[in-house]
Amino acid sequence: MAVVEELIRTEDNETLSFGNYKLAAKSKADNYEFGGDLYKVKTFSEITKLERNGMFVYESVPGTAVSRFQATGDGVSFQVEGPKDAQITLELEDQTEYKVQVGEIEAGTMKTNLGGKLSLSVELSEDVLVPVRIEKIG
Repeated sequence: MAVVEELIRTEDNETLSFGNYKLAAKSKADNYEFGGDLYKVKTFSEITKLERNGMFVYESVPGTAVSRFQATGDGVSFQVEGPKDAQITLELEDQTEYKVQVGEIEAGTMKTNLGGKLSLSVELSEDVLVPVRIEKIG
């Protein structure tokens, strides 16, 4: 997968793709309607951030390209690509335990903080998609 030239788009399988880490200057797309919600993406080489209805959803430092992003009540799954390793932060349910899988590796369980934030590091390289799956336990 390459970067998302239009910054955010809906895929055939009803998932979202967003982000363009190859941009030198900040770019954003606002009021993108998907599933009855409004999304906003800000992206460039240093950061990629996604918001839903004005609330935080996803952030990576440095910037990334995300494909097949799907958030449900049970967790989040997506594929991510970037030029180098990234720190990814997601908004999930607060003080909830999740099973984390990055690529083929089971990264164990992680518990979100009071604000529902979960952070993980992902080893990335350009033009290589890394699948990430985070599932609520219980």
